[in-house]
Amino acid sequence: MNRTDLAVYFIMGTENCNNESPLSVLEDALKAGITIFQLREKGNEPLMGKELEQFARACRSLCKQYGVPFIVNDDVDLALKIDADGIHVGQDDTPIEEIREKFQHKIIGVSVHNKEEMVKAVEGGADYVGIGPIFETKSKPDAKKPAGVDFLKDARKMYPNFPIVGIGGITPFNAHMVLEAGADGVAVISAICNSNNRSQTVQQFKGK
Repeated sequence: MNRTDLAVYFIMGTENCNNESPLSVLEDALKAGITIFQLREKGNEPLMGKELEQFARACRSLCKQYGVPFIVNDDVDLALKIDADGIHVGQDDTPIEEIREKFQHKIIGVSVHNKEEMVKAVEGGADYVGIGPIFETKSKPDAKKPAGVDFLKDARKMYPNFPIVGIGGITPFNAHMVLEAGADGVAVISAICNSNNRSQTVQQFKGK
C-alpha cells in the first residue's frame, strides 16, 4: 500500500458516535478528506450478526464512493464476506500467515508494541503496522500504557520505508510529534468523531 494512504486513518464503531448517526459521521469524515477507514465495532452493546453485516456493507459502500480503503478490525470472516479492502489485527488475534492465505491481494495491518512484534509483522507479510498507544486514550479501555514516540522512532530507523501509523490519544495539537517521530499518518477515533468541524480537524491532521 502507499504510505500516503495512512495520512488520516479514521477508526469508528457505532458506539463512538454520541448522538449522531454513525453513517453520517463516516460520510462527513470522508468528505473532510480522511485517507483510510477502519470499522471497529466494540463497546457495551456492539452490533452483531446480520445487523453488523448490514452496517459494514453500508460503510464499505460509502468508502467506495469516496475512493477510500475500507478496513475491518479483527473480524476476518466479516471482512471476507463483504469483500473489505483489508483487515487489521492485534497481537492476540488470528496469526498474519493464516490471514494472508485467505486475503490474497488485500491490505493487512497489525498492531505492534515492541521490536520483536514489529519484525514479526514485517517478515510475516503485513502491509502496514499501527504503533501505540502513543498518548493516553479513552477510546480503548483495555489499552496498554502510553508508550510515547520512542519506539516509533526506533521502528522508523529499523524500516525506513515501511508504512507506519501512530495511534492512541492523538489530537490535532500533538499529531506533529507523531509525524516528526516517523509515522506516515495518525489513526484517530474521538478527535474526528467528537469534532464540530471535521473538515478543519482533518486538514489539521494533514498539517494544513
